[in-house]
Amino acid sequence: MTQLDIQVDDVVHLRKQHPCGGWQWRVFRIGADIGIVCLTCHRRLMLPRHKFRKAIKTIEHRRSAQPENGDSLLLSESSTSGNP
Repeated sequence: MTQLDIQVDDVVHLRKQHPCGGWQWRVFRIGADIGIVCLTCHRRLMLPRHKFRKAIKTIEHRRSAQPENGDSLLLSESSTSGNP
């Protein structure tokens, strides 16, 4: 089982290029859906966790500070199963 630690303000590279030509996205929200914003055109998208997990290719830049107020998420197959 692969785990992926994503935090707010991380910059990620997705598998598909955005129509504006951008590849880099910044995470702005973590919850039931993952909110990302394109760094080229500033378009915002909300993706369900399982789709985000499949769409991500690499994490390019990590936020330097430790997470505050629970704004990090450990994505794994067990986190999408619906069990608390």
